[in-house]
Amino acid sequence: MLKEFLFPLTEYFSPFNIFQYITFRAAYGAVTSLLISFLFGPKVIEMLRRLKFGEEIRSDGPQTHQVKSGTPTMGGVLMIVSMVLAILLWMDVRSPFTWIGLVSIVGFGTIGFIDDFRKIRHKNSDGLSASVKLLAQVAVAGTVAFLLYAGGREEATLLYIPMVKQPVLDLGLLYIPFGIFWLVGFSNAVNLTDGLDGLATGLVILVALTFGLFAYVAGRVDFSQYLQIPYVQGAGELAILCMAVVGACVGFLWFNGHPAEVMMGDTGSLALGGILATVAMMIKHELLLVIVGGVFVLETLSVIIQVSGYKLTGKRVFKMAPLHHHFELEGWAESKVVLRFWILGGLFAILSLSTLKIR
Repeated sequence: MLKEFLFPLTEYFSPFNIFQYITFRAAYGAVTSLLISFLFGPKVIEMLRRLKFGEEIRSDGPQTHQVKSGTPTMGGVLMIVSMVLAILLWMDVRSPFTWIGLVSIVGFGTIGFIDDFRKIRHKNSDGLSASVKLLAQVAVAGTVAFLLYAGGREEATLLYIPMVKQPVLDLGLLYIPFGIFWLVGFSNAVNLTDGLDGLATGLVILVALTFGLFAYVAGRVDFSQYLQIPYVQGAGELAILCMAVVGACVGFLWFNGHPAEVMMGDTGSLALGGILATVAMMIKHELLLVIVGGVFVLETLSVIIQVSGYKLTGKRVFKMAPLHHHFELEGWAESKVVLRFWILGGLFAILSLSTLKIR
């Protein structure tokens, strides 16, 4: 929005010329969302505490987590507000990517908000029923996938594999169900990972930083041709969105680090997972998300393996799923699990960056 208002005034005040640069707007998008999260965090936490919006801990979870009961939750509202304001201020509001990103954040965030609110109202860890929650996620994901499909971009339905120069498949109309699966799957993957103080928040920062770089490169003809990755016109604007996500998460992590003063809840985790998958689809690096978000994938696979293994053999593969709980029960301190998973997330991010030159 600031670009639309201030850049045309360059002829009267030349410093406004800086608003045309994505790097400048990306940096201040991050600063804006960080400051909103950081400055309003204490007020939001106090309001949630006053409203008694406390975390309801699963009865079948690790016993060490019972001390977290009552910790203010739904802090994801703060993250969503900070991201949305930063995006509207610093992205190009004429770009369809801006509005598709906002649909994803607000849509998935709303589902999480309703789910969190029901948990608080009923004083247990059960929110929306699994079927209702899934249908709502499919509706939001279907909207996002349809908007991308109907956008008229030639590359919209093409599927690329990391380290392969040319698209391997044109999904055509099937891109919509593929997109629904991808969006719903990854939003739930982040939700599953959000079980320890700061764990999901730190991992999202790593993924968003990585995709911010990929978005900037994908939006430049020269860089994309040199690195032989798909060029997506206007994708550079998504670097601003990614940095807004980073800023919101960094600001939130100040309060969410161990011992957490506030939890993001499904409000934040579904919104963050949804927007990361949306960015991956918009810059045509859908499958790269499996590498960049490798920890989220491992957490999800641990749940699938645990459930399937128990149904088939009657025995549990892990002491508890998702995977972070298994290591807690192995005797790792919560802070150690978080730190080591962050390190693993950093390794996945580095691995994904190596695909830029392996073609």
